[in-house]
Amino acid sequence: MSRKLFLSLLLFGFLLSGCSRDDPQAQLEAAATRLQGNLEARNTDAVMQQLHGDFRAQGEYDRDWARRTMTMLFLRHQQVKVIALSADNRIDPTYSNRGHTEAQVALTGAENLIPDSAAHYAVKLEWWRDGSEWKLARLDWQ
Repeated sequence: MSRKLFLSLLLFGFLLSGCSRDDPQAQLEAAATRLQGNLEARNTDAVMQQLHGDFRAQGEYDRDWARRTMTMLFLRHQQVKVIALSADNRIDPTYSNRGHTEAQVALTGAENLIPDSAAHYAVKLEWWRDGSEWKLARLDWQ
């Protein structure tokens, strides 16, 4: 289960910014791109800064669990990559301080050059605007 959180978080690499930096959608996509970079760099502290204070994964796992899981998995995998098979991200039409992403992703981890793990996930993310930043608040996967 902990490996799934780590791999699910990697899905953020698929988001590319195509709009003005002042546009909330572009800011959401930029936050996701930053998160992807932090994950691929295996930078636990930077990832934790992007998680909302009320972060929950699968409705039960919290920020402390995310930190422990990432630390363990970053020690195991020297390289991580994400391949977006499809993605849909949007600002919530009712609550402009909420963003949603749904994606199908293929994720790989490697100790050296050749991946030693790969998996496909359907992932749902909910981002909450915290001041001027988007923070990942909810993460669910199948």
